[in-house]
Amino acid sequence: MIFNIQRYSTHDGDGIRTLIFYKGCPLRCQWCSNPESQSFGHSILYDRKSCKNFGDCALAAPEAISRAGKNGLEIKRELVAEPEKLRDLCASRALTLSGESKSVDELLTEIEKDLPFYRKDGGVTLSGGEPLAQGKELVLLLQRLHERRISTNMETSLHVKWEMVERSVGLVRTFLVDLKHTDPVKFRYYTKGDAGLVMENLEKLAYFGANVVVRIPVIPGFNHSEEEIQQMVDFVSTIKGIKEIHFLPYHTFGVEKYRMLGMEYIFDNTVQVEEEELLPYIQYAQSQGFTTKTGG
Repeated sequence: MIFNIQRYSTHDGDGIRTLIFYKGCPLRCQWCSNPESQSFGHSILYDRKSCKNFGDCALAAPEAISRAGKNGLEIKRELVAEPEKLRDLCASRALTLSGESKSVDELLTEIEKDLPFYRKDGGVTLSGGEPLAQGKELVLLLQRLHERRISTNMETSLHVKWEMVERSVGLVRTFLVDLKHTDPVKFRYYTKGDAGLVMENLEKLAYFGANVVVRIPVIPGFNHSEEEIQQMVDFVSTIKGIKEIHFLPYHTFGVEKYRMLGMEYIFDNTVQVEEEELLPYIQYAQSQGFTTKTGG
């Protein structure tokens, strides 16, 4: 299941790229800018400010949606029996459905529309959510793209079993790997995940000769300190073959989505990180021999 296809992107790899965003992730990063990507199923977003209270959604899903007068709608998302009934139903676009099932052939059709724009350097970047948690159809898509000689990058947290990573080695040009923290306690508290699994998979991926770029999201209250960033850079420096580290400053672009999904956002009062705050991290990474970049 995917939740977006972004065309003509100049981020997440060289040249002009088609970004495919998969839905579903094993982590629950508390700063996630795409919270609708976490669930493997459909997600319902509701913008109360845009709601005209027409009531069409309540008629389509009476088991879960009711009108609450001037207060808009009351939505019990877990009770929606047939979410597809809500797709494109709301005339004011106050209620939208995130998530759409597409076959490999359908994705290839969408990708091939962009072939004239790729030229020598462009291609496809698979993102998410977590692409490596998508199952056999992801491998099939990678194989089909490889057969067509379409350059494919992948954004991943590597928070999956190694077997799921291994099956994509040789089919992906560049793995853009998020390394969020090396402290297992802090990692588990803020992401519900296992830092050791990510670190072990990163070491294996580099050992097998994959082209890897490490990306460190800089998050206030989580890892935004010289000591913590240096620990991560030092860990990467022990892995042969990784030459590039990107620093991704925390931003607030996804804050509104939490409200629309009925989710709590603990970073609500956190100020976004400015690029000049990354300078000590960049300098340290460069002193360790890494090429650096900020942003995607």
